[in-house]
Amino acid sequence: MAREINVGILGLGTVGTGVAKILLNEQALLTARTGMSFRLKSVADLDWDRERGVDFDGVYTTTDINEVLNDPEIDIVVETIGGCEPAFTFVQQALGNRKHVVTANKALIATRGKELFTQAEANGVDLMFEASVGGGIPIIKGLREGLIANKFLSIYGIINGTSNYILTKMHQDGIDFSQALKEAQIKGFAEADPTLDVSGGDAAHKLTILASLASGGMVDFNSIPVEGITNLTTMDVNFAKNFGYVVKLLAICRFFGEKLDLRVHPTLIPREHLLAAVNDELNAVFVTGNYVGDTMFYGPGAGETPTASAIVSDIVDLSKDLTLKNGEQFSNRTVNPEQVAGLMPLEEISNRFYLRIYSLDKTGILASIAGVLGECGISISSVVQLETHGEKEFVPIVLLTHEAPEKAMNKAIEEIAAFDFVRSDILRLRLF
Repeated sequence: MAREINVGILGLGTVGTGVAKILLNEQALLTARTGMSFRLKSVADLDWDRERGVDFDGVYTTTDINEVLNDPEIDIVVETIGGCEPAFTFVQQALGNRKHVVTANKALIATRGKELFTQAEANGVDLMFEASVGGGIPIIKGLREGLIANKFLSIYGIINGTSNYILTKMHQDGIDFSQALKEAQIKGFAEADPTLDVSGGDAAHKLTILASLASGGMVDFNSIPVEGITNLTTMDVNFAKNFGYVVKLLAICRFFGEKLDLRVHPTLIPREHLLAAVNDELNAVFVTGNYVGDTMFYGPGAGETPTASAIVSDIVDLSKDLTLKNGEQFSNRTVNPEQVAGLMPLEEISNRFYLRIYSLDKTGILASIAGVLGECGISISSVVQLETHGEKEFVPIVLLTHEAPEKAMNKAIEEIAAFDFVRSDILRLRLF
């Protein structure tokens, strides 16, 4: 007979419901492919009045999470509550009870992962999180297993569907940020409060996880420089298009010896690059390894069934532990919670830049701006200055630069902003 694996779910929102559907509807398929039987034994949620389209006949349903956490028959706990608390407390309790845990909670792993990985190791169990980055894209398994022979050189990710949808609409339809955001909310691609998505915070959580896996050590989420997309205008998107680029919110991880260049910000990507073609709510992660070369993982980055699919893959992986003898353990850990990944300060990084500067249209202004850039060691590769209809009207000057250190650009922007003929709202973007 097939070995039975008992699963308990904490939280029955969109993702938890998706996991329940797969475990209940695809039992025969999973057993045929694994030789094991996966039984959804119990589910804990506070709201059982809402219709979810799932038949829970034969499943123990409760409002008391402790009934799942303390059930000795539960082998694997699936956390789909979200947020850091009370999710952290519940996951910690499950690990302490020597239960394997699967989560899609990127904020939890990014900010409290060190504590949870340490506890999992101490209790001889695993904490799995495939669904925390990229929804249904198997990027965690790809880094942890498929590319295990490689030293990673760089990882570039479009890993927030909300911001990618907004930027796609601004690029393709010519609408402004607020209109694109409203459309994303209507279609369910953006939350009522989209701050975490459009500010870059969600992508930074996911970058923390990817960088920790790629480096083998823990990355401090709070040390990652993050910029969102709220200051972008349709004009900027159109200028980028005219220069041959597409603007994407990019999560960046580059390796410089033992140190990492980590950042999240809007980036001008050449339109011929694969990442430039990743549109709407889709996600993609472009990975370069020293042996494999360039690879790209692409697909739906969120949603009930893609995320649930990733969670069930973790459940199947963890079931291998449960078939071993006492004292044996199959481990999926590649992150050492005691090792800290070193980060390069942003000011030491060099980039090409896009600058949008509003200035009065007077003789010598462009020369003055170019002079400041030159004094800071920054050379201009392209420039566009729009015509004005009056001397008191501020008009945009858009510049592309050659590669220069962030520290030099910071100094240049500070000096340019001090001119009385320049508005203070200078926009700086970086090029891929």
